[in-house]
Amino acid sequence: MVALPGVDPSWSAYLDVPSTSTADAPGTSHRWHYLDNGAGADGTPVKGTLLCVHGNPTWSFLWRTYLAAGLPEGWRVVAVDQLDMGYSARTGVFRRLEHRITDLGDFVAALGLHGPVVTVGHDWGGVVSLGYAHRNREDLAGVILTNTAIHQEPDRPIPAPLRLALAPGVHGLGTRTTTAFLDVTLALARPALQPEVRAAFRAPYGSAADRGGIANFVSDIPADPSHPSYAVLTSTAEGIRSLDVPVLMMWGPRDPIFSDPYLEDLARRLPHADIHRFERASHLVQEDADTAATAMEWLTARAVAVAPPVDGPRADPEAGAPDTTGEDAPYSPLGQRLRELAAGPGSSATAVAEMTADGPRTLSWKELDDDVSAVAAGLAALGYGPGSRVSLLVPPGLDLTVLIYAFLRGGAVIVVADAGLGARGLSRAVRSAAPDVVIGIERALLAARAFGWPGKRISATTLPAARRRALRVDASLGDLRAARADAGLAEHAAPDDDAAILFTSGSTGPAKGVVYTNRRLSAMRDAVESTLGLGPGASLVAGFAPFALLGPALGATSVTPDMDVTAPGTLTAQALADAAAAVEATVVFASPAALRNVLATSDELSSAGRSALGRISLMLSAGAPIPLALLESVQDLVPAAALHTPYGMTESLLVADIELDGVRRAAAAAAAGQQGAGNGVCVGLPVHRARVAVSPLSISGPGGDAVCEATGAPTTQPGVTGEILVEAPHVKDRYFRLWRTQQDAARTTPWHRTGDIGHFDAEGRLWVEGRLGHVITSAEGIVTPVGLEHALQELDDVRLAAVVGVGPVGTQAVVAVVETAQPEGRGRRGRLADAGLAAGARAVARDCGIDLAAVIAVPALPVDIRHNAKIDRAAVGAWAAVFLSGGRAGSL
Repeated sequence: MVALPGVDPSWSAYLDVPSTSTADAPGTSHRWHYLDNGAGADGTPVKGTLLCVHGNPTWSFLWRTYLAAGLPEGWRVVAVDQLDMGYSARTGVFRRLEHRITDLGDFVAALGLHGPVVTVGHDWGGVVSLGYAHRNREDLAGVILTNTAIHQEPDRPIPAPLRLALAPGVHGLGTRTTTAFLDVTLALARPALQPEVRAAFRAPYGSAADRGGIANFVSDIPADPSHPSYAVLTSTAEGIRSLDVPVLMMWGPRDPIFSDPYLEDLARRLPHADIHRFERASHLVQEDADTAATAMEWLTARAVAVAPPVDGPRADPEAGAPDTTGEDAPYSPLGQRLRELAAGPGSSATAVAEMTADGPRTLSWKELDDDVSAVAAGLAALGYGPGSRVSLLVPPGLDLTVLIYAFLRGGAVIVVADAGLGARGLSRAVRSAAPDVVIGIERALLAARAFGWPGKRISATTLPAARRRALRVDASLGDLRAARADAGLAEHAAPDDDAAILFTSGSTGPAKGVVYTNRRLSAMRDAVESTLGLGPGASLVAGFAPFALLGPALGATSVTPDMDVTAPGTLTAQALADAAAAVEATVVFASPAALRNVLATSDELSSAGRSALGRISLMLSAGAPIPLALLESVQDLVPAAALHTPYGMTESLLVADIELDGVRRAAAAAAAGQQGAGNGVCVGLPVHRARVAVSPLSISGPGGDAVCEATGAPTTQPGVTGEILVEAPHVKDRYFRLWRTQQDAARTTPWHRTGDIGHFDAEGRLWVEGRLGHVITSAEGIVTPVGLEHALQELDDVRLAAVVGVGPVGTQAVVAVVETAQPEGRGRRGRLADAGLAAGARAVARDCGIDLAAVIAVPALPVDIRHNAKIDRAAVGAWAAVFLSGGRAGSL
């Protein structure tokens, strides 16, 4: 065998294995090749053995990172070349699935492998490894799966690439005569494989004779019940339902072969499994992502092969560090207040309203409760009840309010992803949630068909019959109402059952699904009520999507203004005033982007509109830091209102809160040089029942491999910058099918690590300084971006600023990239700032204790306008590095 990248030559071994397979004549032996990291060979105790099984057309080289990762962790790793594959013997016999499962058992017996065994499989090696695990449970300690499939629905065709590979005239030519099947598989890697890695995968398959196993493996795909291997596949698929060992599934969702439906099937068969989706990975997930490190972390976290304490608790699927926060608090379902008000003396009062071109549509508390019950019963009649996942793609308004409370009442899990993610981002989010049903407006159903989203489809509106057939719609919201079977449907909202999967904005990477249980959703309601004093009798305008649906839970009358809630900049001052007048609102929720447009259009307000806004007593702006100057301008528009700027995130809607006077006091403290004041945005004190701390930052590692991490013990000491940690009953339960992400976020028990960075001042107020991934590590020390960015934006010529680091960690140059107040056109490339702007920016930076290496002016910065005006600092930093090196940076 030739030298291979990442493979220690001592790992390569051969073994003659007697065969018990019915494919072979009695007394037959075959020479197997395998890789073995040799852990324990010197007598050192090992935790157990990972038995790794490749698929088609790879070989044991696929598992090289596992062999390396296992050594320091005390795991022996044995990766086989299946017969007729890799460097194992070419048997000259067609080996079907039944034979390959037996073959693996023969190899294990010949190797004398005993003790805790964890099977690890990929592609059709996943099927073979599961077949072995199902039949050999005595020593089985765990199961690890990567992109594979264990069941093929008879009425669903196999994936198109496999259909093509099986086609007459293509099969032999593509799999045996040429290297086409091998080449196409290797081309699925994201990013592309390095030439030496690609060559290593191809090495055992140099001739047509070497590729016979590839051809036979393809032929043995059980495409339908008539196939000879279908019965064995089905028996294995049913048999694994009783596996009671820990299971980890690591998936590349960009796989065109083993796509998400196969993951969902496995998740149903192994409901206790931990799952992590590497969103950017494809079929060769081991090449695209660090699955080996995740596997080792999981083996430790789940104590695989380690005897549990007697009568000790077993860890929950996907969960991170145990968190019992709030479990002793009184629990009431999120929709309980809705039911109470519907049955009370004020049942005819307006509960929710929606602004339309024809005026407000309204529902009373009684009408809302009746509609919720009717829809919940209709959904139950269609089979969508406890545990069903439902993707809601309906704009905020009456229908969405009814649907959300109907599903929660019936025990279903609502999936909410913002259309502002864009078509691809939204599709990725919906597919990752694997909904049982998608309910949407016509535009969303068009996307569901175009992108092939899973789940049945329900239309939020009544469609013509032809349109309904074209969109494959099974029912409409009107059908659900008409199908009501029991308006008094019992509440199914068990406290610790999943209730919602809410997707993050995607502004810091692929959107993540954030799971809330019913208990935690209710705790969120309680936190809002206690912090902001909202409850029955309140009347609010919800111009910020996360708050658009809390009104009924709070017992407050709520109205959705005439705007696109996914594009906050569409809210005008008059639309806000009209909504406030419709319900005599005293409270307004709006994002900073929405408030900016409200101020920009305030000259168009009617006198009645100004009066309506004059009655507002509480104005809340959440979603992004808001400058003091903007708050002062908003105060002029709502003179009677107390202005609050809560700080939170999808994982915890409320973390801290501050009002305008508090912002003013914080600014004064910063001017007076109070410890910890300044350098960031002050977001106030922790909210009701929340604890907040920071984990101090440090730089570790050698030279160019150095990293900035938050590793310090949680502290509230003033002036210490670190990652913000939060603990509260209303913090999310976990991330959905992102096991490793959840582990990282929960690694400091009992805190949730937010990824934001900040510090406390002497008064205990929290200041936010940016994101952990955007920290700059200069030779003078750690620099955080937000404080300097806001200071730069006070310059007359600067509309928006991004502060980024360029160069190696530990010696990064601090660079300011500014969008000028009067841009020269979005198509223009950046340039070094003129002398006056550069001098002004450097002076501001020096006042902040920072030396700027460069100031670059650009026509426009990449801003996520739909999601809280967040600047993509990672993109800006990468662009600035190319620009300053003299390369062709293009335009941002």
